[in-house]
Amino acid sequence: MDLHRRRIAAAEFLDRKGISGTLERIVNELFFRQPADVYGYMADCLLKLSTPPKISDLRGRAVFLGNGQLIVEAEVFCIDCNKEKRMSSAAVLSTFAPVGAEESQRSSDYVEIALQWIHEPFRRLLLDQNPCDQSEIDQMLGDFFTSYREEEKARRDKLKAEAKEHEAVTLVPVTPAKEKKSKGKKTIVDEKLFPPPELPEPVLLEGMAVGSVSLAVAKCGAEIKGMPLYKYISALKNQKEPAHFHVPVPWITLLSCGKKSPGKLCLLEEIILISKVGHPVKQSVTLAFELQKEMIKLMSTSGKGGITLSSVSDHGVLRASCDRLEQPLDLITDACRNLKVPLGVDVFLALNCAAPKLMDYSKGKYEVATGGLKSPDELIEVYLNLTSKYPAVVAIIDPFRREEAEQWEKLSSRIGISCSLLSDITHKPQDPVLPGVNGYVFRHANETTVSDIIHATVSYQGAVVMDTMFSESCSSGSFADLAVGLGLDYVKLGGLSGVETMAKYNRLTAIEEELAQQGLLVCKEPEPPLFSKEPKEELASAEETK
Repeated sequence: MDLHRRRIAAAEFLDRKGISGTLERIVNELFFRQPADVYGYMADCLLKLSTPPKISDLRGRAVFLGNGQLIVEAEVFCIDCNKEKRMSSAAVLSTFAPVGAEESQRSSDYVEIALQWIHEPFRRLLLDQNPCDQSEIDQMLGDFFTSYREEEKARRDKLKAEAKEHEAVTLVPVTPAKEKKSKGKKTIVDEKLFPPPELPEPVLLEGMAVGSVSLAVAKCGAEIKGMPLYKYISALKNQKEPAHFHVPVPWITLLSCGKKSPGKLCLLEEIILISKVGHPVKQSVTLAFELQKEMIKLMSTSGKGGITLSSVSDHGVLRASCDRLEQPLDLITDACRNLKVPLGVDVFLALNCAAPKLMDYSKGKYEVATGGLKSPDELIEVYLNLTSKYPAVVAIIDPFRREEAEQWEKLSSRIGISCSLLSDITHKPQDPVLPGVNGYVFRHANETTVSDIIHATVSYQGAVVMDTMFSESCSSGSFADLAVGLGLDYVKLGGLSGVETMAKYNRLTAIEEELAQQGLLVCKEPEPPLFSKEPKEELASAEETK
């Protein structure tokens, strides 16, 4: 009798779940198709009918970068076919680098906070969420971080107010000393100090947990959909998978003559090689290697123009000792001539000036070289002379501070369409668009979610160069996928050394070859300049249309 009841219950269960009908349909299709792997075909059919995976757990762990910096790696687990599986992991870099024991201790503290976020509130927020709902998950992560940032701001403001009150109570009045009149000398008038920039909001380094979890969720979604990450990112951005893809042109850093390099020259933090659009990534990287070898040969054999090689960074960037702006550019010109590489035809140059770091606020001038100060207007003439003498220079990154809006506009109008001006907006993505700016440099770091990156590239209408950090994240392969999936024309990858750095170049090359084999690769041919001179839509206006 018990057996009879169990049979009835089993039949009711099969009918209620529609299993009998489903199995009958699969068997009929099986007979019609007659695949070589019968059970594999049936497994695929049943797998498509299974419950979509849901997030079951988030885990975080501290991992080391090549430079010894600690960051957080997030892991996503899902229930898939009644089993918990580790689906993906990702680590996004914070925007600082330890410089000593005290800073290392601080980085350890931030990592601990980030791990607490992943193991407690983030795990609770994302439990049972569909990992393919990227925008919804990013919204939850963003809301949490916004709330935390507001609490931190309130705490900081309270501490500042208490400090001011304490200072007011303990302040002892001091009788000013009488001024002595100097005979026969003019009275020295206090100079009007150059206005410093507005202090940015403090970077909350624990926000690396937000970026890491967001990227790990995106990789999990791509795994579930059975597609490469770059196709998944493209589908998220365009609401569908495009019929064709193009691979962004890599910007490869050849030489550094910035403030931290030996020698007097401070202005050229990076000199970047840009291959002509249409050159395969592998060909561009090979050419960059050959150019670096020739540059090292020139510096070691003849000490070309007084320039000497100081060192090679862990990321393959040559650090040179230069005293004049022309020296590194002449070196690259000679190396191209020796290799019969037409500079300004097949390859071009971009200059990352990082001018905001060079401002001497007491004098209101930029320290172009040690002891060599230039006012913002004088710096315009420096850039005009450089681009006139070296027409292969087609882009200048951060030629001024953001506060010099007038100089940005003047330089852009005088330099014409031959050279694009780019502004680094990593920490200020919502600031007003500067006049004269044609493109933007943006890094994936800290609390930046995948949805944030997509929104930034859409808002700035394709005028974004995605930049890597000098200390690379563990998810270095994902960086290339993001650049391709976002449809960027250019991607700044750094030097040519280090496992983490080269993983980006290798992944970009692999994507290009994969797309070519699939017949999905197209060559996008942007006309010069690199970016349109038309003003870009502000991010604020894009927010209104969301």
